[in-house]
Amino acid sequence: MKKRGMDVLLVAALVLAGVGMAVLLWPREPGEAVQVRVDGTVTAEYPLSASLRTRIEGVGGYNELVIEDGSARLEEADCPDRICVRTGRIRQKGQSIICLPHKVVIEIVGAAPSPAPDVTGR
Repeated sequence: MKKRGMDVLLVAALVLAGVGMAVLLWPREPGEAVQVRVDGTVTAEYPLSASLRTRIEGVGGYNELVIEDGSARLEEADCPDRICVRTGRIRQKGQSIICLPHKVVIEIVGAAPSPAPDVTGR
């Protein structure tokens, strides 16, 4: 390939990398609640504004959830790899921490939907 062809290829790769980074770093909606699921079932939901520490009993083990300063994190777990603990803090809607060995999912969600208004006129 000629030198000019390699230059075009390099520029295209850099542009593609830049677009990919922009998508990954695009600001997300701030979350309002922390939803806890164990084995696919919602077991708890806490406001992200709370300040609490709670133990989550997963499948075959436990995880220690900490909510403080508008973020959530798993501080401790008895799973073998502890990837969930190393994930760090989450605070934006859609972010999650997953502990596969215990089947625990911690996810930041928006506000609970408000009930639909009564339109029957009663």
